[in-house]
Amino acid sequence: MQIIRKRAYARAGLLGNPSDGYNGKTISLIVRNFWAEVVLYEWDTVEIVLAEHDRARFRSIHDLARDVQLHGYYGGIRLVKATIKRFVDYCGQQQVALHDNLFSIRYSTNIPMQVGLAGSSAIITATMRALCEFYGVEIPQAAQPSFVLSVERDELGIAAGLQDRVIQCYEGLVSMDFDRAQERTVAGLTAYAYEPLPIDWLPPLYIAYHAALSEPTETFHNDIRGRYNRGEPTIIAAMERFAHLAAQGRDALLGRDVARLSQLIDENFDTRRTIYSLPPWQVEMVETARACGASAKFAGSGGGIVGVYQGEAMLNRLRAALGAIGCRVILPQIAV
Repeated sequence: MQIIRKRAYARAGLLGNPSDGYNGKTISLIVRNFWAEVVLYEWDTVEIVLAEHDRARFRSIHDLARDVQLHGYYGGIRLVKATIKRFVDYCGQQQVALHDNLFSIRYSTNIPMQVGLAGSSAIITATMRALCEFYGVEIPQAAQPSFVLSVERDELGIAAGLQDRVIQCYEGLVSMDFDRAQERTVAGLTAYAYEPLPIDWLPPLYIAYHAALSEPTETFHNDIRGRYNRGEPTIIAAMERFAHLAAQGRDALLGRDVARLSQLIDENFDTRRTIYSLPPWQVEMVETARACGASAKFAGSGGGIVGVYQGEAMLNRLRAALGAIGCRVILPQIAV
């Protein structure tokens, strides 16, 4: 029996987010410390197996309430199901015939949920990869991020941008330019300019995430989208600033300018703070890291941060200070 296993990894937005959803620029890195894995094998029906995060049985109503607080109302089953449906639609649009063999599919993930490390899109990306191998279908790499985004945005109505999907499909460290001038069509899907950057030189980076608090990405993004669509000058200017920070960050990375990169990371968060009403516990994470001497910004939509640190002594201070407020600190694994 053929057993297909595919993984997609967590990610951290280093600069520019959340301008990816607003024709901006971003830089992201893959975080191989955490992943979503999909296992698919031939079966006599199409079966999606429930996973640990798709709980339907609870010890008490308080247990149920806490589960919703931590993980939201939706597990990964809807993501797998929506990916399969979108895959069928895509193959039909591309006039790709699919064989009649059926399969059982299940997912598992150790990506901390709803702390901005892109756990949902990792499940979709891993599912896409498994389906492509099972059916012998090739989706061009440049088109894959838009396929993944279409699952969330078009099938499930989740507000999101391309950044997470690009880095999870390309991996490594990637600079992304979503300006309309960069827009092109690949295999029926929209693509932009995605530039892998060298990772042989990177300053010491840390990631921290809260172990007990979280916030769904859908909640985080919705109001900003409405204000942007209404043409609010403050929001439009902020998105342009985020994009400019990412462009400067690319130069800092290629020029190995650690001090400049750290400054840009801090400014990214400071700009974000001017347009969002942020939960105090998320602000506390950034301020705690900065008090240790590190730079800090959100790794995604909130609940996780990323930054540059200098030396083992500072790393130990980060672990102690962030640990005291319920956060875990890790060093991101980027290379294979």
